[in-house]
Amino acid sequence: MTQIRNLLAIFAAALVYAMLTLSAIHAQTVPDPEAAQMPPAPSRTSEPVRRLTPAQVLSELKRGGYVLYFRHASTDMSQNDTRSRNYEDCGNQRNLIDRGRDEARTIGAAIRTLQIPIDKVIASPLCRTMETARLAFGRAEGVADVRGAPLPPADPARYTMLKEMVSSAHPRGSNLVIVSHGNPFYGVAGPPYLAEGEAAVIRGLANNNFEVVARIRPTDWSALLAAR
Repeated sequence: MTQIRNLLAIFAAALVYAMLTLSAIHAQTVPDPEAAQMPPAPSRTSEPVRRLTPAQVLSELKRGGYVLYFRHASTDMSQNDTRSRNYEDCGNQRNLIDRGRDEARTIGAAIRTLQIPIDKVIASPLCRTMETARLAFGRAEGVADVRGAPLPPADPARYTMLKEMVSSAHPRGSNLVIVSHGNPFYGVAGPPYLAEGEAAVIRGLANNNFEVVARIRPTDWSALLAAR
């Protein structure tokens, strides 16, 4: 009888532990609100097509002809956009934190020091992307298409316009900058997901084709500066 009581006590303890564990899992916040709404990945990867040294990446950027797609810099992950009434409603959006603002300024300073030619700077109209672009480049044109059409995440047409932008061939001598979000890039180029402040260097090949030449995290710009 004692053995049965002991077994029942052990079983009850294990059941309580399992329930508490499940509750803790469900209570965890999603680390990245954008990743929580991640669209289906296309049948491709956004890894660079070949490994380039920092000096080679710098050489290509200075020649121009690329799209530099930036995900906005670091944000306050406890915030979200669910109550935002419009693009300018910054008080009800997820915004940059001070580290993100420093990242944007550092990226812009590196690009200017390296004399990388920048033509147009377009950005998702949300506050965190516009602020990232303005801090880095001093200007930004809000373009809703780089955020995606107002369609469900699973709709393959959601990022059609963005795919056309990155697939278009751009002339040598300058680069197009797009500052947007993690999901549009993932939906067009595939995994892995862009980190906040990370840039993808994209060569358009026309006919809805493109290749990712390099990926540059905020901390990688120092390596490009050292490669001058």
